[in-house]
Order: sequence, then structure tokens, then C-alpha cells
Amino acid sequence: HVDVMDGHFVPNTTIGPLIVSALRPLRDEMKSVLDVHLMIEKPERFLEDFAKAGADIITVHVETCPHLHRTVQAIKALGVKAGVTLNPATSLITLEEILSDVDLVLIMSVNPGFGGQHYIPSSTDKIRRARHMLDAIGSKAWLEVDGGIGPDTAAEAVRAGATVLVAGNAVFGGSKSVAENVAALRQSFS
Repeated sequence: HVDVMDGHFVPNTTIGPLIVSALRPLRDEMKSVLDVHLMIEKPERFLEDFAKAGADIITVHVETCPHLHRTVQAIKALGVKAGVTLNPATSLITLEEILSDVDLVLIMSVNPGFGGQHYIPSSTDKIRRARHMLDAIGSKAWLEVDGGIGPDTAAEAVRAGATVLVAGNAVFGGSKSVAENVAALRQSFS
């Protein structure tokens, strides 16, 4: 999961297509997926750049795409899977008309822009309702949750229906090693 921030849609700035391109060899070696989350205004301007850089999935925010269907179709035309993200205060109803066209739905369980935030408790019900919406149309789309995921919230999100968890600080933060942090996340499901 690669967070791309522009300092406009969210207050922070991060990386661009060059870093995604640099991650491609690691993705290939690990047989993993480059999931690129565009937290940027007018993401349609950069879809081709990120696709060429090696993104397997490009996820855009409902809040930044006035022509969401066109943006999702443009992502797919580039041979990349399309995802759609919702900020915590954005209603699931905004997905109704696009849900059958997406490969991933990303529920933000914090306000995007900074790592280390606490999980917003009402996110659990939102995940559950999103899972119901996907199941009701027979969608195979991934249901991803990003924000405040750690040993104390991971199992809750999965029980609610999440199929993918983004856990930045829980994996890379703190005084323990990455291996110890991953082990703690795995133990939370026991």
C-alpha cells in the first residue's frame, strides 16, 4: 500500500511515480501487489504515470472525483485494477452507482494525511455495511481498511468484513522490530 499525498487534498505530502517505479523489483521478487492510494486533487492527471510506474491497483477518493465513473474507467483502460476510497465522514451511499465497477473499496478509519492516528470506532459499522453492499451485488472486490489498524483493532475490522488491512505504524513504528510487530498483529487474530 503506497500512500500518495499532494499537500492539497490532505495536509501532508509524500511520494510519486518514481518511488512506485523503484518498488517494482521488490513487488516482483515478493510476488506482491502495488496498491497505490491517491490522496490527491484531480487524480485523473496522474493515472497514466502511476500505471506506467507499476501500480497494480490505483485507488482514488470519491471526494476528489466529480466524474468518478469516468476516472474508474480510465484506470481500467490502463490495465490496472480500480479502487475507490471514502473518508470517515463520507457516506457509503456515494458508492451505490459505482460499486459494481470497482475492484477495491477502501474505508478510511482515520482522517487521511498522517500516520499514527487512532481508529475511529464508528468505522466498524461502516465496514460491516460496506461488506453487506458488496455481498448483495455478488462483488469480489477487496474491502480494505486504512487507519489506526493495530493489534487492538485488526480483528475487529476483519470480523466486520475487511479483507485487506493497511497497518503502517503498527508494522513500522514503535521500539519493536517489524517482525515482532507483524507477529503481534497475527496474534490479535488468535
